[in-house]
Amino acid sequence: MISQTAEYALRAIVFLADRNDRPCTNARLAEATQIPEGYLAKVMQILGRAELVFAQRGLKGGFTLAYDANDITVLEVVNAVDPVNRIHACPLGFHGVELCLLHQKLDDVARAAEETFGKTTIADILAVPRHRRPLCPFPFESPDS
Repeated sequence: MISQTAEYALRAIVFLADRNDRPCTNARLAEATQIPEGYLAKVMQILGRAELVFAQRGLKGGFTLAYDANDITVLEVVNAVDPVNRIHACPLGFHGVELCLLHQKLDDVARAAEETFGKTTIADILAVPRHRRPLCPFPFESPDS
């Protein structure tokens, strides 16, 4: 449904949101989220250009969220790096803008994903007991880390 790049961007954003505005270096973020460091650097550049994260250089530098986790939706993160592919015309060139039933159904799924992602904030993802976060196995830091 979403690309690996979008998955990586979401992991990074969720991890940063859980840090309560404490900066995180690219190396630490890569280690914690199990994302290749070079790939993550490119993803973070894109997120920075989309104004979803701030980057601060220096000894106490690192990445932080640009907004509160309540104000960032999953859709904003996904759209920043690799938007959901909607079908506006037949990808095979057969039907023009009139979609056949198959392509209409595929677009319906993409539209539903966009709607769900647009209603889901990063805070919503974190609003589960800590032992259930995230639903995939990358480590979160303890609150005092």
